[in-house]
Amino acid sequence: MLPNFKKNESEAPKPPAPPAANPAPAQPSVSSPSATARPAERMPPSVIGPDLTIHGNLSSQGQVQIDGKVEGDIRGTHIIVGERAHITGGIIGEEVVVRGHVEGSIRGKRVMLQAQSHVEGDIYHKALAIEQGAFFEGKSRRSDDPLASPAPVEKPPMAAAPLPDSPTPGLAS
Repeated sequence: MLPNFKKNESEAPKPPAPPAANPAPAQPSVSSPSATARPAERMPPSVIGPDLTIHGNLSSQGQVQIDGKVEGDIRGTHIIVGERAHITGGIIGEEVVVRGHVEGSIRGKRVMLQAQSHVEGDIYHKALAIEQGAFFEGKSRRSDDPLASPAPVEKPPMAAAPLPDSPTPGLAS
C-alpha cells in the first residue's frame, strides 16, 4: 500500500528547527497500545475482484478476499473465498472462510465452510465449522498445528516381482 502523502490543509508548513548546540541523546520512544496493534487489523483487505483471473501463487501478510479465479496456492492470515470465487490450489491461513468453490487442500487454524460453499479436497484444521447446505468432499483432519507443511510420505520399497516370461526360481520346468 502506498503511503498517504497528503498534508492536512489545516496545518501550516513549519520551518525547520535550528540545530541545538548540545543535542540531548536520543530517548527510546514509548509507543501507545494502539500503535502496537497488529498490522492485519489496521490494513484493509486485499481483494481479487470477480473479473480477475490469476495463474500463480498468492501470499499476503494480512487479510485476502477472493471473488475471482485463482489457479495456484494462497497463503495469508485471514482468507475469505467469496461466493463467485473459484480456487484451484491449496489454501493456508490462520482463519479461512469459504463461500465459493475450492478444488484443493485447506490448512487453517479455524476453517468455516458456509452454506453456499463447494470444497473438493482435504481440510487440516484446529477448529472446523460446516454450515448446512455446504458441499464437502474430502478428508477432515484435526491437527494442533495445521499450518505446518506435511512431512513427505515415504513409500515402502517395491519388492522385485519376477518377469512374466522368466522361470520362477526353485521350480523345475
